[in-house]
Amino acid sequence: MDLFIEISLIIVLAAFIAGLAHLLKQPLIIGYILTGLLVGPKVLNLLRASDVIHIFSQIGIALLLFIVGLGLRPKNIRRLGNVAVITGVGQVLFTSLIGFAIVRLFGFNATTSLYIAIALTFSSTIIILKLLSDKRHLGTLYGQISIGFLLVQDIIATLILIFVSSFSEGQRFMEVALLLLLKGVLLGSVLYFCTRYVLPPLSFFFARKQEFLFLFSIAWGLGLASLFHLLGFSIEIGALVAGVALSTTPYHLNISFKMRPVRDFFVILFFILLGSELVFESLLDMLLPAFILSVFVLIGNPLIVMTLLGLLGYSKRTGFMAGLTVAQISEFSLILMALGSDLGHISQDAVALVTVVGLVTIAGSTYLILYAEKIYPYLAPYLSLFEKKHRKAEQHVAQYDMFLFGYNRVGYDFVQVFRDLKKKFLVVDFDPEAVQRLSHSNIPVKYGDVGDSEFLAELDLEHAILVVSTIPDFETNAFLVQRIRSVNSRAIVIVISHNISCAQQLYDFGASYVMMPHFLGAQYAAMMIERYGFDVQRFHKERTEHRSYLRQRQVLGHEHPVAESLR
Repeated sequence: MDLFIEISLIIVLAAFIAGLAHLLKQPLIIGYILTGLLVGPKVLNLLRASDVIHIFSQIGIALLLFIVGLGLRPKNIRRLGNVAVITGVGQVLFTSLIGFAIVRLFGFNATTSLYIAIALTFSSTIIILKLLSDKRHLGTLYGQISIGFLLVQDIIATLILIFVSSFSEGQRFMEVALLLLLKGVLLGSVLYFCTRYVLPPLSFFFARKQEFLFLFSIAWGLGLASLFHLLGFSIEIGALVAGVALSTTPYHLNISFKMRPVRDFFVILFFILLGSELVFESLLDMLLPAFILSVFVLIGNPLIVMTLLGLLGYSKRTGFMAGLTVAQISEFSLILMALGSDLGHISQDAVALVTVVGLVTIAGSTYLILYAEKIYPYLAPYLSLFEKKHRKAEQHVAQYDMFLFGYNRVGYDFVQVFRDLKKKFLVVDFDPEAVQRLSHSNIPVKYGDVGDSEFLAELDLEHAILVVSTIPDFETNAFLVQRIRSVNSRAIVIVISHNISCAQQLYDFGASYVMMPHFLGAQYAAMMIERYGFDVQRFHKERTEHRSYLRQRQVLGHEHPVAESLR
C-alpha cells in the first residue's frame, strides 16, 4: 500500500474513533490507542510502515517535552528539585519492593519477578503530560511536582535500560554510566554558556519574523534532542533541556503557543503506534495476576506518592492529584520487558502480563486523572491519614477582615493594598514554599487548600468584609463563591477568570466582581485616554511610574501569567 494512503487511512480512522469517544464523553487517548489496536497486525493490519510512524511519534514526544521545558523555568526546577527526587526515588523503591513480593506469590522466579516489579514502577511521562496539558494543569503545584518526579523516574529507567543492555553488548555498566556522566557535565557546561550568552541575541534576531522564530524553535528543540541521542542520552531528556534553555528568553510563551498544534498531531501518532504494538499472548492464564497487579498500580502507586508528599508537608489534595499521575505503567516498562525477553531472562508470558497491565492501567488512570476533581470530594474525609496533622485549633478562631486566596504574581498587588487599608488580612496558599516566603516577610499566611470544604470551615468567612481569589481555576472559584455566599451575603468577593462564559457563571453564583486580566489592561488604557486626552506629560508620568513598577516586579522574579484560555 502507498505510504501516503496508509497514513491517510490511519488518520481518518483515528478521527472517526476519536469522534465516537468524544460523543460518548470518553478520553480521546483511549480512542487513539484503540485505533492502534485496530490498525495493528492482530485486526486490520493497515499499519505496515511502522518505522515511519515511529519516527513521527518520536518527533511528537520531542515536541511535547520541548514545550514542557519552555514552562519549566530554572528557578522552578530549583524550587521543586528536592521533592521531585525524594518522591521519584521513593516511589520507585517502594513499588519495586512491594511489586516483587506480589509477583513472587504467583509463582514467578526471582529474575522474572524482578523484571515485572521494576516495570511496574515507571509511569508514562508522555501520557501524563498530554492529560495535564489537556486539563491545563501543567502550571499547577501538583502538575509541577508530577513533572519533576516523572522525569526522575525517566532518568532511573534510562540507567536501568543501560544496565540491562550492557549484558547483550558485553559492556560494563559502570564504564557506560561514568562516560555518560562525563558527557553530561561537558554538555551542561556548553549549554549554560549558550543559554547565558548565545541564545538571547540569537532568539532576538529570529524573533523579528514569526516564521523565523518558529523555524528556529523547531531546529533548536529537535537539534538538541538529536545531539543528546547521539551522545547516549534519551531524545526526551534532550528535548526537555532544549525547552528549559529557551524558557529564559522573553519569547518562550509565543514559541509554546505556535508549537502546540504541530505537537498534537505527532503525539496522536505515538498513541496509535503504542496501541498497535500491544501484544496479548496467553491472555486467559494471565487474567488473575494481571488484575491484581493492575489494582496495585492503580491504587498502590498513588498511595505511595501520597504518603511521601504528606511527609514532605503537602496537603492531601496535592498528594491525591499528584498520586494519580503514577497510576499507570510506562512505555519504558514495555521496552524493558521486551529487552529482557530478547536476552532470554524472561518468557513471553511475562511480557504479555505486563502488556495487559499496561493497557488496563493506562485506560484506568486516564479516567482517574480526567475526573479527579469530581472523585476527590468523596475520598477527602478518608485521606487525612496522608497529611501532616495540623496543630489543634484554638478555641477562638482569629477573625480577619480580608482574605486573599492564592499568592501568585497577581496576589502580590493585593497584599500591598491590604497593608495600606490597615485591616486584618490573611493570605491562604497551598504551596509550602510560598507560605515559607510570606512567613519570613511577616505577612499573615495560612497553609491550606481552597478546594477543601473542611479547611474553609476553619476560616471565619462569616465576618469577612473582602475576599479575593487569584486562583485561575473556575471550579475552585465557583466553589469558593458559593461557600462564602452560603454564610456571608455582605462580603465583597472578587475572583479571576480568563473566560467570558465562566465569568458570567461566577457572577451568577454571587461574585461581586470578576477580574479578566486581558480586558482590564485595555479598559485601563482607554480610561487613561479619556482622562488625559492628548496631554503628553501625564502619559510620560504614567510611563515612568509603570516602568518603575515593572522593574520592582522583575526583581521579585515575577512574570505576567498566561491566560489559560489561550493555551
